[in-house]
Amino acid sequence: MVEEIRSSLSAVFVQWLAGLKDFWRVLRHRGPSQFQFWLIALLIGVAAGFAALFFRKGITALQAWIYGAPDLDYLHSYAQALPWYVLVAIAAGGGLVVGLILDRFTPDGRVRSVADVIEGAALHDGRVEHKEGLASALASFITLSTGGSTGREGPVVHMAGVISTWVSNRINADGITGRDLLGCAVAAGVSASFNAPIAGALFAMEVVLRHFSVNAFAPIVVASVAGTVINRLEYGDVTEFTLNTPGALQFYVELPAFLILGLICGLVAVALMRSIFFAEKVGNTVQQRLHLPRWLRPAVSGAMLGVIAVWYPHIIGVGYETTVLALTGGLLLGQAVIFAAVKTAAVAITMGGRMGGGVFSPSLM
Repeated sequence: MVEEIRSSLSAVFVQWLAGLKDFWRVLRHRGPSQFQFWLIALLIGVAAGFAALFFRKGITALQAWIYGAPDLDYLHSYAQALPWYVLVAIAAGGGLVVGLILDRFTPDGRVRSVADVIEGAALHDGRVEHKEGLASALASFITLSTGGSTGREGPVVHMAGVISTWVSNRINADGITGRDLLGCAVAAGVSASFNAPIAGALFAMEVVLRHFSVNAFAPIVVASVAGTVINRLEYGDVTEFTLNTPGALQFYVELPAFLILGLICGLVAVALMRSIFFAEKVGNTVQQRLHLPRWLRPAVSGAMLGVIAVWYPHIIGVGYETTVLALTGGLLLGQAVIFAAVKTAAVAITMGGRMGGGVFSPSLM
């Protein structure tokens, strides 16, 4: 009786293995069918969600260890208590490590981010660089953990792109399928970062793919929801920002204020972008005239950030703590203006120094 059971199980296993091999052969040579494509989109969404989760938790753990802050909701308070030379040394040391990583693993010493994902979707059949992407993720991880003033969403988007590129190469996906899989990965990464599945799906279609194709919509939504589920399994059903101020919206009374706010935010956004471009040009000029090795450029920028953090530790990392204070009425107008100006300068120095990270979260602050 036992032998018969073993024989039956062995036969079932052999049949299952043969079916799996046949599935893989068809997938590679004929491309995924509709159901298979949705399944792959789901798996990519789960993988991108976990990548975003581990990236976030890794930054949290390293920041807590470096700055000795048990509660990162008050990171700048703990950093403010550190000696000035410690803040400068942490940021400069992190920049040095970033420079060595990028000098070793990238041909141009530049971090890959969202712009490279958009380029991959437009020009490279939905593919992004592998080795350079992983090196950029590690560089951004160190930047955000050691005082760099950027965001984590840009590196997460590119990591998601690396995952989808690996899958596309394994199944020999054509350009259309590769771009759709890239959109699935990006949607899942953004959704896992913000616990916002609709925003992740819209970002992938509007910014990365630049179309709202019906064929791509459903798998992108599936992947986006999968990324959100990964986030909620760890953090629960909570949003990144919570507005707890009481009072009803007085639409017609506040409409002029909304108009003014939109105009000011548009001007600030232009100032932020131009500052980043200006810092990149200045960094290139200084590097050429002083004959600095490219691995030293992030270290110099890190030291500059450390000096700024001595007086304004609010620039350290993503900046969610200060953003929450502003959204909940915890800042005075003068403080808000100063923090916005200092954060803009810090972001420009970080990006101009090629330290890594994204600009979405700093733009929110």
